[in-house]
Amino acid sequence: MYRRVLLKLSGEVLSGEGARGFDSERTAFLVEELRPVVEKGIQLAIVIGAGNITRGRELSEMRSSRADELGILGTIMNSLYLKESLCMNGFEAIAISSVAGIPSLLEHRYDTIEDALNTGKIVVFGGGTYLPFFTTDTAAAVRAVEIGADVLIKGTKVDGVYDKDPKTNEEARRIERTTFSEAIKSRFEIMDIEAFSICQRYGLPVRVIDFFSKGNLFDAIIGGKTGTVVLPD
Repeated sequence: MYRRVLLKLSGEVLSGEGARGFDSERTAFLVEELRPVVEKGIQLAIVIGAGNITRGRELSEMRSSRADELGILGTIMNSLYLKESLCMNGFEAIAISSVAGIPSLLEHRYDTIEDALNTGKIVVFGGGTYLPFFTTDTAAAVRAVEIGADVLIKGTKVDGVYDKDPKTNEEARRIERTTFSEAIKSRFEIMDIEAFSICQRYGLPVRVIDFFSKGNLFDAIIGGKTGTVVLPD
């Protein structure tokens, strides 16, 4: 069983697939998926994307740096929303970012983060890496290494990694275990190369799960066979 987990989620967990803004039912599902994890005593940090607010392809006419800055701000909005939703439902949580001077955001300090995790608070990271040109996958890898996580769990819409596209190929096979080198060689669409490189360098395993199926997160954390595990070589 993992003791300290970094969970990477897309912004769509707050809105529903393809939707915008915030949906109370989707948020309630997310909150309840986290409850057994926290009750088990697992230390949990979250990096969340901004797909429910802004998407890069819609900002293609802008300079990349400016479009990325809008995405960074979107992740901050989501981190504040998620943190407040958790607190309203009986959790202790903090939102961390060094981008915006907002009173309810705590500054990114290692001692603040460590104290929060050790006392059972959920840490929600906003702002990505705080720099343009880097994805929230890369941010998740960086934050996972920073906090000394046992695993980076990426919550997606599919139940792991497949050797072929399961949407178009009935013979597609889910892969239970693979390595970073094999994932890169086979071009499995899991995370970007920067995120993979960080995880490989620091020996951080990645687990890909279908977050939208009830109980999958808890099962993955306690050692079940949910999803796909990507291991350092």
